[in-house]
Amino acid sequence: MTARFRTSLGTVPVVDGLREDDGWIGMQVQFLIDEASAGTEDFLLGWTVLPPGARHDRHLHRNADEFFVVLAGSGRIYTDDGTEPATKGDVVWTPRGRWHGFDNTGDGDVVLVWGWSGCGSLEASGYEVAETGTGM
Repeated sequence: MTARFRTSLGTVPVVDGLREDDGWIGMQVQFLIDEASAGTEDFLLGWTVLPPGARHDRHLHRNADEFFVVLAGSGRIYTDDGTEPATKGDVVWTPRGRWHGFDNTGDGDVVLVWGWSGCGSLEASGYEVAETGTGM
C-alpha cells in the first residue's frame, strides 16, 4: 500500500462490466479507493448513483462488512428481514455474510458513499447475488 493516496470523484471512471444478471441494475459505480488504485487489501471506498428505477439487487459479501451513507434521494434497502425505507442522512452498516441491497423508488437520483472493510476489490469481497435476481 502507498503511504498516502488521494483521488477526486471527477477523475475516477465508472466501473465497467457490472452486469444486470449479477444484480447491478442501472447503477453508476465508482471505486474511489481500492486495491487497484491505492494498494489497499482490506478497505474499499465507493460512490454510487442510482437514477430513478435503478437498484442493487439483494446480495452479500462473504469477506467484507459494508457501510453506506445516503447523501441524496430515497428508496428502500433490502435486509435479511425484508425491506425498509431509506432516505438522505441514513447510515447503514451490514456485517459480512448478511443480505442487503438498495432500490431507488423515488423520483430523483440516489447518491451513496459506501465502503467495505475486509477486502480491497470486488473479487475479494465474496460477492454473491440472491438467486431470485430481484430484491426480495
